[in-house]
Amino acid sequence: MNGSFAVSIGPHIKDKISTKRVMWAVVLALLPAGAAGVFIFGLNSLAVIAAGTISAVATEMAILAIRKKDIWAIRDGSAVLTGLLLAYNLPPNVPVWLPVAGSFFAIAVAKQAFGGLGHNIFNPALAGRAFLMISWPALMTTWQNPRWQVHAVTSATPLVFAKGGGEFAGTGTVSYRDLFIGNHGGCIGEVCVAALLAGAAYLFIKKYITWRIPATYIATVALLSWIFNGTKGLFTGDALFFALAGGLALGAFFMATDYVTSPISNKGKIIFGFGCGALTFLIRKFSGYPEGVSYAILIMNAAVPLIDRYTFPKWFGWSPAPKRG
Repeated sequence: MNGSFAVSIGPHIKDKISTKRVMWAVVLALLPAGAAGVFIFGLNSLAVIAAGTISAVATEMAILAIRKKDIWAIRDGSAVLTGLLLAYNLPPNVPVWLPVAGSFFAIAVAKQAFGGLGHNIFNPALAGRAFLMISWPALMTTWQNPRWQVHAVTSATPLVFAKGGGEFAGTGTVSYRDLFIGNHGGCIGEVCVAALLAGAAYLFIKKYITWRIPATYIATVALLSWIFNGTKGLFTGDALFFALAGGLALGAFFMATDYVTSPISNKGKIIFGFGCGALTFLIRKFSGYPEGVSYAILIMNAAVPLIDRYTFPKWFGWSPAPKRG
C-alpha cells in the first residue's frame, strides 16, 4: 500500500455542541424567569440574583487560582449558571449576604471540593440551597407577595397554604392562572411557570435537554397527587395545582436535567425522573416541609452512579463474566 493511516484514540465524532455552549444556553433560557421574578417582586430580587451570580464567579476564580488552574475557565458559564439557579431558589426579600453565602458553599464545597465541573456528585445550586435552609431556616421561609398586592411580607406560597390547611387538595386562594403567571408568593425564579416553559422550549428546540426526565418527573408528581391528595377519596387530588405550584417546573426542566448529576441512558433518565417525582410527593405529603423538589433531586443525584451501573448500554461484543462454581 502506498498510503498510510493515522490512528488516534476516540472519540472520532465531532459536534458543535460543547459544555460552554450548553451552559450559556441554559443561562439564556433562564433569563425570562429571572426577569419575571424581578417584575413580580421588585428590585431586591435583582440584587439577590446579582449577588448570587457574582459570588459564584468570584469563588470559582479564587479556588481555581489556589489550585493553580486557569482562572479564565469561568468562561464556560458553569459558575454563572450555579449562582443564577441558587438565587432563583431563594425568597425575593432575603438579605444580599445570603445568596453570597449560598453561592460560596455551592462552588467551594459542592463543586470544587469534588474536583470541579464534571466531577461533582450533587447539583451545586441545590446543595447551596440545602445549606442555607439548614443554616438560616427563618430567612429561607419568609415569603413576599407580588409587589402590587397588599401584605408585602406576610405572604406564603401556595404549597404552604395547602400544607397549613391540613389537606393537599389546593387552597382556593390562587387560581391556575395565578400559578401559571406567578401571581403568588414563592422563590424568585420558580413562580412564573410561563417564563420557565418558554425557556425550556428553547432548550428542547436546541436539543440540549430531552423530555424523559422532566416529563416523567412532573407526571409522577401529578399522578401521585391526583391519587392520594384528595379530600373525598381516591382519584380526587388536584393534580394540576401540584404540578404548577412550588419549584417543580424549575427543578424538572433546569436542575434535574443537569448533565453531570443525572443518568446517561434513556432508561436511566426515566428511572431518575420517577424517583425525583415520588420523593417530591412523599416529602410534600408526609414531611414538615411543604416543598420537596430540592431534596428529592439531591437524593436522586446520590443514586445516579447506581442507576448508570444497571442501565448503561452495553458495548458491542460485551458479555457478562462467567459465574464461578
